[in-house]
Amino acid sequence: MPIDWPALSARCDHAGIPLRGGFHPRDDDGVPPAGDLPAGTLVLLGNAGPSMWRAFSRAREDAPDLALDDWTFAVVSALAAELGAAALFPFTGPPYWPFQRWAQRAEAVYPSPLGILIHPRFGLWHGYRAALAFPERLSLPPREDLPSPCASCADRPCLRACPVSAFSPGSYDVAACVGHLDAQAGAACMTGGCLSRRACPVGQEHIYPEEQRRFHMRAFRCAHSAR
Repeated sequence: MPIDWPALSARCDHAGIPLRGGFHPRDDDGVPPAGDLPAGTLVLLGNAGPSMWRAFSRAREDAPDLALDDWTFAVVSALAAELGAAALFPFTGPPYWPFQRWAQRAEAVYPSPLGILIHPRFGLWHGYRAALAFPERLSLPPREDLPSPCASCADRPCLRACPVSAFSPGSYDVAACVGHLDAQAGAACMTGGCLSRRACPVGQEHIYPEEQRRFHMRAFRCAHSAR
């Protein structure tokens, strides 16, 4: 029986990792086979606002040290086995799959001045955690091609908000950012989330809860301070 998109969306919501759009791969999309067959459809999964965080937090009640990548891998691998799809992740490489390129094929998201993708409704408060490659060519809902909110933003408050000016058009000074987070002056970013990200006026109603923002900042600092 063909997989129905509303039923697939409901199943992913129940698992705690919502659908973020999909597309029918072309040869130049870099999508690997879905098992023994070429991928007919790639579906992206992730978070938009705090919904995925709530599911992950419930899982951590019984396993406080559970890592987000481990939870994602377990949840999506189970979904893939149930649905007859291949599970793909941005954190298990090499090979590292081009998730940002896939995201722009799947839905209306655009590069922002901070380098991360901005969504016309969710702003910078979203992300991509996995993908499901189906051998079938699924019937997809119409793509909502909203314009980039950055195109009409003249003030660029995101670039001005960083205390160490780590962001500039086309570049990101990771060392300056991490050095600031390691200092006492970086406490506001560590506890409340990146000030530049928070300065974007788009999607403020979808901002992550403070606990989630702290979680991501600690993970970022740990990953980059160890290099």
